[in-house]
Amino acid sequence: MFYGWVVVGVAVIAVLMTAGSRAAPGALLVDMERSTGWSTSTLSIAASISLVMYGVGGPLAAFVMSRIGLRSTTVMSLLLAAVSFLFSARTESLWSFYLWFGFGAGLASGLIASVLGATIANRWFVDRRGLVTGIFGASTSAGLLVFFPFFTALAANSGWRRSLEIGAVLLVATAIPAAWLMRDSPADVGLAPYGGSPEPTRAPDRGLFRRAVRRPEFWLLAVTFMVCGVTSNGLVGQHFIAHATEHGFAEVTAANWLAVMGMFNFVGTLVSGWLTDRYDPRRLLFAYYSFRGVSLFFLPVVHDNVSIGVFAVLFGLDYIATIPPTIMLCAEAFGRHNVGVVYGWVFAAHQIGAALSAWGAAVIREASGDYTWAFSAGGGIAIAAGMLATMIRRPTISTPALAN
Repeated sequence: MFYGWVVVGVAVIAVLMTAGSRAAPGALLVDMERSTGWSTSTLSIAASISLVMYGVGGPLAAFVMSRIGLRSTTVMSLLLAAVSFLFSARTESLWSFYLWFGFGAGLASGLIASVLGATIANRWFVDRRGLVTGIFGASTSAGLLVFFPFFTALAANSGWRRSLEIGAVLLVATAIPAAWLMRDSPADVGLAPYGGSPEPTRAPDRGLFRRAVRRPEFWLLAVTFMVCGVTSNGLVGQHFIAHATEHGFAEVTAANWLAVMGMFNFVGTLVSGWLTDRYDPRRLLFAYYSFRGVSLFFLPVVHDNVSIGVFAVLFGLDYIATIPPTIMLCAEAFGRHNVGVVYGWVFAAHQIGAALSAWGAAVIREASGDYTWAFSAGGGIAIAAGMLATMIRRPTISTPALAN
């Protein structure tokens, strides 16, 4: 068996765990508000900080990986996330909660979940790159599938602090196979990339970011992926449970429907990776964003198990299906060896959008009394993002390096 699949398996577990840790703000929000007395908007500031730092982890991860390698970066990040969870569980003040739950846990998770999958897919694989990026996206869905109901049930029975302590233990346990089995490149085990010829690990181009920002492809990728963050992690990921409880659903029931969403997201992202290897990724992005916009317009009228189930299935299929085509377009426009850096910055835009949406939706809810305007606005900008995606230019062949 090609050893790259072992690396993918270990990294998928790490991404699944960090995705699970990102489920904590949305899953624990109601219990945090009830037990601490802090308002939704106050707690959402911590979630927004976490999302921003999660995004900052993208470009930072590309830099750190180029210095100390994939394995060391992954192990270090898992341990930092565990420490941040432990300190968050023991906090009694807002400033320390923002520090550990916002800055610490967000950055640690972003160092893994942002560009690790993209880097492995483009470093270890020539064939099946779209499928591999889909697998990593699906692992994020699996993290949501497992940890949203897990954290919600723990919070309902033992409180949000115990939930974070258990999460810290699981993060430490995940670091063990990562330290043992992960390798930085095919050359480390005497192999060529899957479907390619032997090649040395190539560092990203010098001055890459300065040249990338001068190209319209970069900004179109960044803006459309920012909208992905606004409409997925920031809006639905942070506020779906709170919205559902306002419509008469119990917290655990809402979390279970979010898990259903994660299950269909798992399927949707895998299929998206398969489609990305075969079809124009711009057309896929147009379809995904347009479909997402229609789904968000539907969410405010959800009031029963049938309608919430329909939404969970439809939105779940599309939740992060945008990842494989976005990474493919980054590789085509800027070169495979530059994907970690370029996608890191594009991912940072995704998380800035998620952070603004997480906070903005809470403000809209407190001002208007519900989430209707927030979800409707999200639907409109998702459709606009689909149109922008069709404007991204593709080279006739995959670009080997960013032109000077």
